[in-house]
Amino acid sequence: MTFNVKKILLILLFLTTLNANIPTLNKIDSQFDALLLKDLKSNKILFSSNINKRIKPASLTKMMTAILALESGKLNSVVTITKEMTEVEPSKAGFEVGEQFYLIDLVNSALIQSANDSSLAIAIFLSGSVENFAKTMNEKAKKIGMRNSNFVNPNGLEHKNHYTTSKDLLKLTEYSIKNQLFNAIVKSKTHQFQSLSTSKKYTAKNHNKLLDKYEYAVGIKTGYTSKAGPCLVARAKKDNKDLVLIMLDSRADRWKVATKVFSEFLDKKPAKLANLQQKKKIKKSKAKKTLKT
Repeated sequence: MTFNVKKILLILLFLTTLNANIPTLNKIDSQFDALLLKDLKSNKILFSSNINKRIKPASLTKMMTAILALESGKLNSVVTITKEMTEVEPSKAGFEVGEQFYLIDLVNSALIQSANDSSLAIAIFLSGSVENFAKTMNEKAKKIGMRNSNFVNPNGLEHKNHYTTSKDLLKLTEYSIKNQLFNAIVKSKTHQFQSLSTSKKYTAKNHNKLLDKYEYAVGIKTGYTSKAGPCLVARAKKDNKDLVLIMLDSRADRWKVATKVFSEFLDKKPAKLANLQQKKKIKKSKAKKTLKT
């Protein structure tokens, strides 16, 4: 009986201090449709809000598109651009029908520049059609544990049946970063490549402003549509710390929030976080004494 009471008290103490270490996110939680912060080293969720809420992922979709291409074994294959591959709204790389590219360059363009035509070209090249590729995306999603997601296109353009959750995006992120080539691409600020058929040069520039604003940022992907709003999956690493932050439909400045959150954990631990941890230890100590008496 004493053990059960002690266990319950410790659980209650944990629940009352959950999210306490993230003053920035606690203050602006209402300005996002969903928020999630995870410490990959300790495998702990540090902050979560609406993690099972279905949302529109916008270009975060391209993480799935890219990982399927990276695992296809065809990265050095040549893709010829068809008219269908160019018939998509911006943002676009601006390919011309008949141009040829290595698949790996299209992956870079999709992840770094968030080019919709690159994503479409990947899908059609690998699966023959958008519909077939979407089936592959959904099969992969289920395989890696994304239980509340459905994809209908490779780029994240608006569709009522195209959705995911921050919890599922975390699963996709954790799976994707196991691929070292994925990691190398998403932290690149630019990627230069050229058409194999015309020698026309292209430069993909990263939309992730965090790479310039925060020195420990290492990617991963931005997203935006008018209905999905500004979205971001961000990762930062310093010393032995590794954090992933997911922000969906932001009404706040994504870059400022991400920088501040990462700083609170990676840069300011000795002051603010150490004090909070000490307070937790004191509370637990008091709880133990109460149980003994």
